[in-house]
Amino acid sequence: MANTQGYGFRLALLAIFLVTWSWAAWQPLHPDDWLLENYMVFFWVPVLLVTARFFRLSDISYGLITLFMCLHVVGSHYTYAEVPFGDVLQDWWGAERNMYDRLVHFCFGLLLAYPVREILVRIAQLRGFWAYFFPIDITFSISAIYEIIEWKAAAQVAPELGIAFLGTQGDVWDAQKDMLAAGVGAIVAMLIVLAINLWLNPATGREIRDSVRVRQGDHPLGEEELEAWLEKERR
Repeated sequence: MANTQGYGFRLALLAIFLVTWSWAAWQPLHPDDWLLENYMVFFWVPVLLVTARFFRLSDISYGLITLFMCLHVVGSHYTYAEVPFGDVLQDWWGAERNMYDRLVHFCFGLLLAYPVREILVRIAQLRGFWAYFFPIDITFSISAIYEIIEWKAAAQVAPELGIAFLGTQGDVWDAQKDMLAAGVGAIVAMLIVLAINLWLNPATGREIRDSVRVRQGDHPLGEEELEAWLEKERR
């Protein structure tokens, strides 16, 4: 019964995204920029649909991913620098630029760090401190990789299209600030997860302490590991 209910929830998420994407794809403000922004959508949505058949994430993770994807495709409709809600955020913050871009990069970390954590805990068997640290670390890394992809893509197209795609709005430090926003979002997400675990799981504190202790029988790797392998080969 629970699996059937979950299936219905995931279908609802897919429907919400498809409706949002269809709206965003209808007469976007800058069609060429819309296409550039959606290459990642064309890649990741099929990946999520295919992998769900043999490695299904939690409904929480799929919900967070869907929310982020919807925020992204809304940005692709207008370009990130021209989303109307970004002007509202600009007024609220007293900023000098449209803030939708910053919001989405913050949400990249806030919404996707948990799915990353779920994958690491289930596949890499991370526990304790490392189950909170590495989702932040990987989210930072993915954000940096995306900024590199943006740079390379923008360098290959017409200058005006590249400017619209990057959405720097005249800020030479835009890429670094976007990465910082994503990292802060990931930190906030992991602090929330930690607080919930401390509240509901009495073993959380012990798991964190155990995960950073040096175990008995531990030894350096590097040259010592190589020597041990070579010794086995000689026998």
